[in-house]
Amino acid sequence: MLGRVSTAPSYHRPARTRRRRHTLRFALAVVAIAAVGAAVTFVVPLLREPGPRPLFQLPVACGETWQLGTYPGHDDYDVDLYPTDGQSWGRPVLASYAGTVTVAGINGSLGGRTEQNPQGPRGRGGGYWVKIDHGGRWETQYLHLLEPPLVAAGDRVAQGQQIGLVGSTGNSGAPHLHYEQRRGWQKVEAYFDGVPSGITHDDFEYTVTVTSNNC
Repeated sequence: MLGRVSTAPSYHRPARTRRRRHTLRFALAVVAIAAVGAAVTFVVPLLREPGPRPLFQLPVACGETWQLGTYPGHDDYDVDLYPTDGQSWGRPVLASYAGTVTVAGINGSLGGRTEQNPQGPRGRGGGYWVKIDHGGRWETQYLHLLEPPLVAAGDRVAQGQQIGLVGSTGNSGAPHLHYEQRRGWQKVEAYFDGVPSGITHDDFEYTVTVTSNNC
């Protein structure tokens, strides 16, 4: 007796189709591995403990004495700097410590306050600004600069190198330098030449004078 002959269709896929599926699986695996690697590269540094505080210096010329201050509504740890002698417009702004520029551009909008028109319209945010990564998860920020920064993102700067000029761009009422130190990307009390500034909150107006050792 002859065996029964099956008329059901064959489900064996062609070799080309199998190769395509294997290639697709391999490509997806490579993409997944790359994504995990990128995530590790980005996340692990965030979890790492910040390094020791760099020996930050006042971001102005060596030997100059400046008033550091804050006021209600200014935000904790934010420091405004004004020279105690001479005008503020156009004074050199220096890097507090060596590092790599991560931002150099416009924060918010510039407004229209200039030395020729000091009562011009205010802008928004920090105006022309610079942010420097000093390593060990420490960074500094410099806001309200007069003109486009003298450095660009990716530049390596030395301590004391000029990065801009004091101005009044952004949301600024008068020419000054708004300055911040950040540890692990959280603002902290600014130290200069190893000495705390005393500016820790904005509950009331507070000023102190400091002489720069950024030599």
